[in-house]
Amino acid sequence: MSTEVPTEQGYSTNNIMNTMKKTGIHTYSSFQQWSSEHREPFWEMTTKLLNISFKEPYKKILNIEKGIERASWYDGAKMNIAESCFNAHPEQNAIKFQPEDGTLESISYGELKALAHRIGNSFQKKGFRPGDAIAINMPMTCEAVAIYLGAILAGLQVVTIADSFAPQEIKVRLDIVPVKIVLTQDVICRSGKELPLYQKIKDAGDYPCIVISTKHKPDLKSNDIHWGDFLSSSTNMHIHYASPEETVSVLFSSGTTANPKAIPWNHTTPVKSASDGYYHHNIQPGDTVCWPTNLGWMMGPWLVFATLINRGTIALYYGAPLSQNFGDFVEAAQVNMLGVVPSMVRSWKSSRCMENKNWSKIKCFSSTGECSNPDDMNYLMQLAGNKPVIEYCGGTETGGAYVTSTLLQENIAATFSTMALGGDFVILDEDGLPTDNGEVFLLPPIMGLSTKLLNCDHHEVYYHGTPKPDGKLCRRHGDQIERLPNAYFKAKGRVDDALNLGGIKVSSVQIEESINQLPFIKESAAVGLSPNNGGPNQLVICYIENSSLDPKEARQQIQTIVKEKLNPLFKVAKCIKMKAFPRTASNKVMRRKLREDARLD
Repeated sequence: MSTEVPTEQGYSTNNIMNTMKKTGIHTYSSFQQWSSEHREPFWEMTTKLLNISFKEPYKKILNIEKGIERASWYDGAKMNIAESCFNAHPEQNAIKFQPEDGTLESISYGELKALAHRIGNSFQKKGFRPGDAIAINMPMTCEAVAIYLGAILAGLQVVTIADSFAPQEIKVRLDIVPVKIVLTQDVICRSGKELPLYQKIKDAGDYPCIVISTKHKPDLKSNDIHWGDFLSSSTNMHIHYASPEETVSVLFSSGTTANPKAIPWNHTTPVKSASDGYYHHNIQPGDTVCWPTNLGWMMGPWLVFATLINRGTIALYYGAPLSQNFGDFVEAAQVNMLGVVPSMVRSWKSSRCMENKNWSKIKCFSSTGECSNPDDMNYLMQLAGNKPVIEYCGGTETGGAYVTSTLLQENIAATFSTMALGGDFVILDEDGLPTDNGEVFLLPPIMGLSTKLLNCDHHEVYYHGTPKPDGKLCRRHGDQIERLPNAYFKAKGRVDDALNLGGIKVSSVQIEESINQLPFIKESAAVGLSPNNGGPNQLVICYIENSSLDPKEARQQIQTIVKEKLNPLFKVAKCIKMKAFPRTASNKVMRRKLREDARLD
């Protein structure tokens, strides 16, 4: 099923079309090809369109003297990317927000900037210096956004940790990147429940905290500070200007290793986020953008930079996005672009809680984090009068998408219509040959691509042993994708040992290490299984017993330890008891065979 594409009258507010006119290119396919083959002029033009601020201008847009793997952008410049988030009129709404049991409120760009400066001043008065690391472990609130921007303005490295993680997973991340302080809040209010947050950090270890009180003023550890005692009243701060390659934020993403990869974002990474918002999501000044997420996931910082650099308004709902109250918020906030995770849409479809909402202000949806199901996406389109869904697929280490959609092309549910502008990729089979259904390899340099990891060998993870078709340097990404006969693309899941569960990327090794702690488990293997008609991964656990246990009891214990040790949002769809795992000659578990067996089971 297709949806509307922009009319001739609508082209005046289509950012891609207006950019094409400036370049004299008349078709989208030609423009996409030009952006891939002429990346330096494309990113130079995009930098000007986004009005990226520089304290000292760059001498060269792209520098590959250290090799394409370590390509750097804005060579010779001094900048602070957070400054580019405040180019809108000071009186324009920057954030609309609503607590679960509260009313809709807003904060202007001028007010957000003043709060960010007060926070930056507070860090500096407390003796924090550029390069120091601080952590944010709290929901996506107005304060969280201001803390994030204020810390970056002060030159701090912001380590972001999702609020849903169990204490052990919080500890793992805080031990990878030692921080001087953790900013958090007392509890999280969701679905009428108060969920502990500050207590989880205390359970994780003796980490100094700054604590925001929302419901209660908790008793603090001796080395902790109440938010009110930390926050300065002065907006007089020293903005830190740095090389574009200096780290501004550290996020975590799982791959094939037990510990998550610590991925630094520098001052150029958000430009990729903002460009995808500008071109592929067509964010206009004054547009309200809502995407239920968290700063601990890539889409949290993406939402901040893609919206604010494009002079839009962020819409934040502090409760769970699965009830009709969230739908009421979307209506009241007059959201223009609504981002989703496919499993969220499936929940809406099951409960029908969004069917009587007036979402007429929505211009488009966007979907990321999991493979989409066509029926679910068609259902989503109808909730706003047949508005298109921009499918969006990338990663924490890319700052945005490598494959996505546009508002200029026909929208077909659960498919991608284009490579992301300014980049390129190839699809290769197991022999490294071009195919229409295989593994994705990115072709650097692309703005936003990581060039280092803090706890892994970057070359080993992304480049070692990759094919070189036609002599091109290929970067491993781990996704399987299919090119359709109409030249669109369809996501087919992961080819490595990573899984996407509810939009959260996690390593199978992490899951298995937790499950293997159970006394009746001799060995386990976690795989992600997509439904036959497409859609989000379901978590399937295959296991070999140490001692006999009733299958129902085994599944219950496995589910409990996954929630307690990893994330309460992870649900085990199926447990399969086996006598032995299929293995390669080198004794590696054949996960593809396990997925096939699980589907037949």
